[in-house]
Amino acid sequence: MSGHSKWSSIKHKKAQKDARKGKLFSKLIKEITAAARMGGGDINANPRLRTAVAAAKAASVPGDNIERAIKRGSGEIAGAVFEEVHYEGYGPGGAAILVQVLTDNKNRTAQEIRHIFARHGGSLGESGCVAWMFDKKGLITVDKLKIEEDRLIGLALEAGAEDVREEDGLFEIVMRPEDFERAREYLEREKVPMSSAQISMVPKGTVYLEGLAAEQTLKLTEELEDHDDVQSVAANFDIPNELLEKAG
Repeated sequence: MSGHSKWSSIKHKKAQKDARKGKLFSKLIKEITAAARMGGGDINANPRLRTAVAAAKAASVPGDNIERAIKRGSGEIAGAVFEEVHYEGYGPGGAAILVQVLTDNKNRTAQEIRHIFARHGGSLGESGCVAWMFDKKGLITVDKLKIEEDRLIGLALEAGAEDVREEDGLFEIVMRPEDFERAREYLEREKVPMSSAQISMVPKGTVYLEGLAAEQTLKLTEELEDHDDVQSVAANFDIPNELLEKAG
């Protein structure tokens, strides 16, 4: 078991706040719609849709909402058409930031994302400027209080995981993207209480930030996450524990 940056802890706390505000539902529904549009509405033949639906069910999104989102995406009923766009940039302390967006107006969203970066001392870069600092991985998180460590490690290895990491109340199970569906289904069968399960961009290394740079970068990523068109944000910064507590 190895350690990692504070980013997953920040994301977990942010997801809890989003769930309370209802914002998480809209992001999950949008992902289902986009997945169905890109790969079809058959959940058995569309891995991305299967993952999106599993995430929505884990967050208690009503089944009727999920079904309507699939039908909108597959064209059975009318609805907005979302395009997937990725933005890359730097925070004020030099941290690399990746932003995944689903939008029905790319020009508007690009301008708004650029303004958010600039407002917090960051800068939006060219495509590919920071993507090389991340690996695409399957990522499953589990609350430490809900499972014994030894049992989880054993099950994770059986599921094909590459690593199990621990940080600030969470276990993080990491695997290759191609092993994600099998691992998630295996852990689900074994009644592992997963907090989240998704394909994520995981940083290869971290940049330690403190003081003003850490505060600004945290505010930058939080505002990006709050944007209605943003589905996810990945970053490679690490920050002091006291700032992490504020983020919660």
